Amino acid sequence: MKILFIGDVVGRIGRRMIKEKVPYFVKKYEIDFVIANGENATHGKGLNRNHYYELIDAGCDAITLGNHYDSKKDLRSYIDRVDRVIRPLNLKNEYPGEGSMVFDSDGITIRVTNLLGSAFINEEVNSPYFAMLELLENEEPTNIHIVDFHAEATGEKKSLAFALDGKVSAVIGTHTHVQTNDAQILEKGTAFISDVGMTGFADGVLGFEKESVVGKLMYGEQNKFTLPDEGRGLFSAVVIDVDDNTGLAKSIFPIYYLED
Repeated sequence: MKILFIGDVVGRIGRRMIKEKVPYFVKKYEIDFVIANGENATHGKGLNRNHYYELIDAGCDAITLGNHYDSKKDLRSYIDRVDRVIRPLNLKNEYPGEGSMVFDSDGITIRVTNLLGSAFINEEVNSPYFAMLELLENEEPTNIHIVDFHAEATGEKKSLAFALDGKVSAVIGTHTHVQTNDAQILEKGTAFISDVGMTGFADGVLGFEKESVVGKLMYGEQNKFTLPDEGRGLFSAVVIDVDDNTGLAKSIFPIYYLED
């Protein structure tokens, strides 16, 4: 089974890229299942109801979140009413929704799990590793298991991937918005990349207008990061080919599509 995993969708340009490029890459690579990290899809932070449906209508089969999961308060009101959005599994506070969900694609079961890292992340979370162990011990096994590890530190991401090698199909890093050059299959068959990258405005900083980010971070200005409504788009993703029988990855390669 071929899975397209799309990196952090940022704002209006990110959503436009999803609508324009998902059908293209699904056809080109004969994709069976599409996962997108949508935690920045609504104005750069969070995912509201309308944008959830916008991503689903554009061809996403599952949407993961991250540290901005609660930035749009209406998520609390709709997350239990929909069946394709996954919030972080290892939250310390009680929160509606599920941190791991199972999907069926032509008789093949696919589990998608969302984890938050513990290093350099403001949110207090339970250990992502022990949360995964508990999940693996208590839930029914599936044919395929894709883990979105939304974390800051590449070392934490790689360490978790080694710890889960052979236990899940893939550990895919998100959050830093910069695609890393380390897509690989680990020794026991788990696919890994430190960060799949961003889908959004290409000519700024992390998908935001560069002037607002530079002004705040370099010059100490008291402003908010701003998102452009128009501009050149970037589409970052990986394609993972997983053996339906073993649940282990056969290949992983990145997509880095930059509009002219």
